[in-house]
Amino acid sequence: MDHMQLRERLRTSRGKLPYQIPPSTKLDEEGGCGVTGFIATIPIRGGHLYEPSVQMHNRGNGKGGGLAAVGLCAEDLGVTQEVLESHYLIQIAFLNSDSRPSVEASHITPFFNVHKSEQIPSLKDYREIGLEVKPPDVWRYFVRVKKEVLDQFSENNKLIGLDADQLEDEFVNQNTFRLNQEYYASLGEKQAFVLSHGKNIMILKIVGYAEQTTQYYKLDDFKAHGWIAHQRYPTRGRMWHPGGAHPFSGMHEALVHNGDFANYHAISEYLRQHNLYSQFLTDTEVAVLLLDLYSRDFKYPMEYIIEALAPTTEHDFECLPVEKQKIYRYIQSQHMSASPDGPWFFIIARNNPYKKLLQLIGITDTSMLRPQVFAMQEGEEQIALVCSEKQAIDATLQNITAEDSRFCPVADKYWNARGGSATDGGSFTFTVKDSEKNDGKKELVVTNKFDEVVEFTGNKDNYQGPIDVTDSNKNEALNQKINAFLESGSLSSFKSYCKEMMASWDYDDFASFCNCLEKSIIDNDDATSMAINLLIDLNDSSYPISSKKRGSILDIVRSTLSSIFKSLPALHQDSNRRYAYIDWESREMLRSPLKNEKILVVNAKAFEPEGINCDSRLVAKAYELGWKQFICFGYKGQRFTGCAFGKGTEDVRIDVFDSSGDYLASGIDGMELYVHGNAQDQVAQIMKGGKLVIYGDVGQTFMYGAKGGEVYVLGNAAGRPLINGTGSPKVIINGSCLDYLAESFMAGDPLNGGGFAILNGLIIEDDGQIVDHPTSFQGSNLFSLASGGAIYLRDPHKKVVEAQLNGGEFTELSDKDWDVIYPYLAENERLFDISVDNNLLTIDGNKMDYKQVYRKIQAI
Repeated sequence: MDHMQLRERLRTSRGKLPYQIPPSTKLDEEGGCGVTGFIATIPIRGGHLYEPSVQMHNRGNGKGGGLAAVGLCAEDLGVTQEVLESHYLIQIAFLNSDSRPSVEASHITPFFNVHKSEQIPSLKDYREIGLEVKPPDVWRYFVRVKKEVLDQFSENNKLIGLDADQLEDEFVNQNTFRLNQEYYASLGEKQAFVLSHGKNIMILKIVGYAEQTTQYYKLDDFKAHGWIAHQRYPTRGRMWHPGGAHPFSGMHEALVHNGDFANYHAISEYLRQHNLYSQFLTDTEVAVLLLDLYSRDFKYPMEYIIEALAPTTEHDFECLPVEKQKIYRYIQSQHMSASPDGPWFFIIARNNPYKKLLQLIGITDTSMLRPQVFAMQEGEEQIALVCSEKQAIDATLQNITAEDSRFCPVADKYWNARGGSATDGGSFTFTVKDSEKNDGKKELVVTNKFDEVVEFTGNKDNYQGPIDVTDSNKNEALNQKINAFLESGSLSSFKSYCKEMMASWDYDDFASFCNCLEKSIIDNDDATSMAINLLIDLNDSSYPISSKKRGSILDIVRSTLSSIFKSLPALHQDSNRRYAYIDWESREMLRSPLKNEKILVVNAKAFEPEGINCDSRLVAKAYELGWKQFICFGYKGQRFTGCAFGKGTEDVRIDVFDSSGDYLASGIDGMELYVHGNAQDQVAQIMKGGKLVIYGDVGQTFMYGAKGGEVYVLGNAAGRPLINGTGSPKVIINGSCLDYLAESFMAGDPLNGGGFAILNGLIIEDDGQIVDHPTSFQGSNLFSLASGGAIYLRDPHKKVVEAQLNGGEFTELSDKDWDVIYPYLAENERLFDISVDNNLLTIDGNKMDYKQVYRKIQAI
């Protein structure tokens, strides 16, 4: 029997399942969820979902939270590894505990050999963690289908010839559907439903926040290789009910989703053609049903599944090889009507029990209207992460590193994905499998949509500390060198010395240097200022570091800076120092600056991310009291930094460290704000004036509706930068960016004071080398529907083509254009050491005229 015949018989067998189409009701909610996922070569505690979930409360609402784990630990479940890998782990949520005997009698014991069954441990009182709705009692069952039952199922549905594993999967899947239909979907009063039923994977969810799921079901010490979590109820369906919360289960996978589908009903109709029906009536559920259909029935590789979900279009489609275009055109002809339409981002935890692969998959839609950040860290053990926000990634790594020094708080690589990209597909799969070295360990392999392996930093190890301070002679020599530089006051010489030594120093050498530097500046403002500026330079710029990892170097630098900041005089002390320190505990002592006090150092760590108790309100109040310079550190996603200062802030400067949050610098009007690392989403929205400098990448919707000011970005920008800009914003992005740069830009004529963006298309490598991106702009809809302003594109090889524009046109760069943009390029050189002559205008070793290097795009 061929595959098509078997597939038709599978469809026919599902047609026998009991189902009634539910009445149509309006249950839509706008989506804006917080999603988190990570997978590692060693099992990680579920407690590490807690902090990133808490920090994304603004993306939730306490009405729906859940998690999934893949690659579980057999000892945590009280079974052998063989049982864990061979048996289905069915988890049933009992909303009415009295229904359990009936459920087991009708859907468990008649069909399965039960190796083990037990109730999942939980708190006695759900209210002690702030829950308002009691979570369901959850029972888990390790089962295999009875042979006679499976034989009868195969005969009744004419599935003879179907692979034994597929046959058992299908029976389990259909049994779950029947159980859900009888005890959940067809009832007014819900009694029970299946959370998950795959091998070596589990799902739990509640009416609450995601982290409360780990608390209630006592998962803090429960270990698994991969975890995903979701914050917020679904955008469709029974929203305030645990059955409607994410994740949703396929067969051996779990899916969480941020966004919503405009064509939810069309997808549901498509699935019904294959006798697949939504029982929880949510868009996330139909997403995982599509995934299961394409995977188990159509047997598509992941590349084709992603193409069916997020079709490649426009310029990206034209860039694909001809043979791939043929395949993709056929996939689109069959599946376009069921491709989720609207903003969405998927994270999938997946077990392939038959190939022994554990996977974390992030899939980005082609409109890229939902934020996502990917990260990867290599070393003795490897970990990959996918989250809605970078600060959630940082929080996860910091917590894991605190208990396992084989990891580092700073990832080796952070990046945003372009959905539908011709280069990588905008989707990444992180696969944990047995090491090819046959040493009993696991390895993590990263592949893009096209199943191409993505290489990172190699096998460099993370710094594991602690500092070796036993060599007193070495430390004495360091102290002498440090003191000599501090006494000379020559910061530039000090910077040069450190960068020259960095390649030869090992981790302990550098950590010892930082330790000695910190001890050498006590009670000396000039020395403190010099040390801080030195460390900031080491944090912000790249330089040769030999075999060391930049993430570990940054960890040492940032830890030293934080230690120095915390050691500064507290605000309530009358120290007569230049610096004054304040934190959450001392916030009520905020006052005006006294005597020599100039810089307020704010430890933001314990402040709430937003609202009346957030750090941004304290800083704005401090400005009203007379403070003009601020060092703000310890960020873990706090938002709105620099907001609410009003006009006339030209004498204000804010330096921001660690994991700053969304909406930073939004609406600023005159101040200078420096971000010493990556920035997140919605940065500098409706910015009116001032200066923003970002020593890293910036997230989505950067400078939305901006009206003025200067902005310099060392790295890349994610999707939709500068959309709806008006007035006269001036922006340099030294890296590249994703789609929709300056969409609907309305910023006048740049030759008469209007706004513009300069895109340089550079990559600054870890060792400080500056190289060109493959193309300065890789996306589409460049300057889409713009009516004013201009884009100055560094594109000497003319790789950006008209097909990537939408409403703009290439025009000759004039001398007056160069006169307008050159001062900003010169300031860019001063800030980032990116030379106009040696880096920007030198192409393939040859200095070129600026008209040969830069192209101008203006509105039609």
